Amino acid sequence: MAKLHLGLAMWANGDWRGSLLAPHGGNEAMLAEYATVFDTVEGNTTFYSGAPRAETVAAWARQAPGHFRFCFKLPAELTHRRRLVGIEAELEAFIEALEPLHDRLGPLMIQLPRDFGGQELPRLAALLQAWPDHLPAAVEVRHPDFFHKGEAERALNRLLISHGVERVMLDVRPLFATPAGDDPRLLKAQGEKPRVPLHVLSTATAPLVRFIGHFDEAINRERFAPWAERLALWIKQGKTPFLFVHTPDNREAPALARTLYTEVARRVPLPELGAFPGEQQVSLF
Repeated sequence: MAKLHLGLAMWANGDWRGSLLAPHGGNEAMLAEYATVFDTVEGNTTFYSGAPRAETVAAWARQAPGHFRFCFKLPAELTHRRRLVGIEAELEAFIEALEPLHDRLGPLMIQLPRDFGGQELPRLAALLQAWPDHLPAAVEVRHPDFFHKGEAERALNRLLISHGVERVMLDVRPLFATPAGDDPRLLKAQGEKPRVPLHVLSTATAPLVRFIGHFDEAINRERFAPWAERLALWIKQGKTPFLFVHTPDNREAPALARTLYTEVARRVPLPELGAFPGEQQVSLF
């Protein structure tokens, strides 16, 4: 059956108690509960904290089912502070730390700084040249050089295609569809996310989309409609997309992700999502 990996920015969020997560579960059960519905997750913690401890990875390996995919981000120490220069030993240690999850690693995300432009592409090329063949990867760029359809963007796309690496598609259009006004959640989210153009392009076999939603359901549905068509097309072409769904404070992210998945399933047969554990428990009483 066709496959669309669906996930959120995290699996542990106390605000999801009583909906995605059971009302009174412990923190150690969050990943297992999350994985009954979603089959992938962005690994943002590694971006800020670096390689996780061995006992932490071992716990994840016990809790995540075999079909689950972790899409960790390379640490900011390597991408932002060191800017991919002289990171061979640290990269090897990072990948080694994740080894217990080897069969459950989705594309590792290389999120580059906003000022990492075309002149630094040789650094990315060197990284991808040394990248382990067995490990999928995806690159997220944010510099204007890569959004003007000029030589820098063409060089980037050629590089990614040649190495079978996806270009992360960050869709912030819903988030910026309205002014933030005095809504602190929109203000914070719009301040944190880069307002970059959307270029829809799959450069490998696992298109990776990060959809940053709005509080307004109509805006989300309107902006996602073309994605539903494109994701269905990629699936029919034999690709296996990853869709990560965000909302300004991520409280509504699980419900929005379920809605968007349903839209894709209208166009191509997909497995049914599991019921939210929190909703199941509430319905018993």
